[in-house]
Amino acid sequence: MPMAAMAVDYAHNEFIASHSHRRAQLLYAIEGVMIIASASGRWVVPPTRGVWIAAGLEHTVRMSGNVKMRTVFVEPGSEPLPDKSCVVEITPLMRELILAAIEIRPDYAADSRDARLMRLLLDELIALPVLPLYLPWPRNARLARVCERLMETPCNDATIEHWASEAGLSAKTFQRRFSMETGLTFGRWRQQGRLLQALEALARGEKIVNVALDHGYASQSAFAAMFKRHFGVPPSSFYR
Repeated sequence: MPMAAMAVDYAHNEFIASHSHRRAQLLYAIEGVMIIASASGRWVVPPTRGVWIAAGLEHTVRMSGNVKMRTVFVEPGSEPLPDKSCVVEITPLMRELILAAIEIRPDYAADSRDARLMRLLLDELIALPVLPLYLPWPRNARLARVCERLMETPCNDATIEHWASEAGLSAKTFQRRFSMETGLTFGRWRQQGRLLQALEALARGEKIVNVALDHGYASQSAFAAMFKRHFGVPPSSFYR
């Protein structure tokens, strides 16, 4: 059949090595946070959100917290679905459809209640809004090493000149190549990376003030203002 669903639970820090699927995939966790990485970027997927993974995309998955993963596979060409991977909002209806779908056997009849439920799930999937929870990743090895260092120490406020020197480039060349490879300025990329990492920390229950300071913000209020500007809600409301 064109669609199938399954449920798998994982422990904190479990890691799924690089792999791909012939079918497109919707990954959703009713608990925990998933970090999906590919050669082109990373997606942070907290509860109430899901990630659409295009068919054939090589990717890894890391679990932050105990994760209850729910997956829907969709045959390519079933509908005009997104051709690029993205994070989507999981509405209350979509959540219930996913939970119902994992109870359906993969050999369901084409003219059955199960088939109609899957059809409704597909209709809802097409309509889901895309969210800004994506961090593009440069393919250039020197730039990628800089990005890795920034993700390891998100509070690092070193200048562009410092990171350009680390990459063996002039500041001008560094900025030009970084923008060409990621579509973002270096400053915007660092800001987005910090915010996405902050989502992981918030999901673990860390205090907002600690998350702010650990991710390079001078105060909780500065972090909250940037968070709301990016995600539309304050950090205290994101997981509600």
